[in-house]
Amino acid sequence: QVQLVESGGGLVQAGGSLRLSCAASGRTFSNYGMGWFRQAPGKEREFVAAINWSGTITSYAESVKGRFTISRENAKNTVYLQMNSLKPEDTNVYYCAIVNLPYGFSTHGGGYDYWGQGTQVTVSS
Repeated sequence: QVQLVESGGGLVQAGGSLRLSCAASGRTFSNYGMGWFRQAPGKEREFVAAINWSGTITSYAESVKGRFTISRENAKNTVYLQMNSLKPEDTNVYYCAIVNLPYGFSTHGGGYDYWGQGTQVTVSS
């Protein structure tokens, strides 16, 4: 059974930084792309960033380009999201997800089949 567990969320002032982590189990992590998404209450889920199985290909939403960095450590079965220069509009629940096919890569939620429970990020102005 695949499990994804996020950590690292919290409260930070605007301009600050946070690093989210997502530990994966139940699948050969190094064979699968990973993604981060976010969702505010009453709003659609939004793509944030994605990384391929080897870490050589990444993609970002326009709203976070230049501020967020996705990375992975296959030896630790963990994907990270480094978030710098945070803004109040980044306040959301952040979810990590794993793609549904080996060696897959996607910037759309439909390309993922398992999701973490989410971690709250709150940015105060």
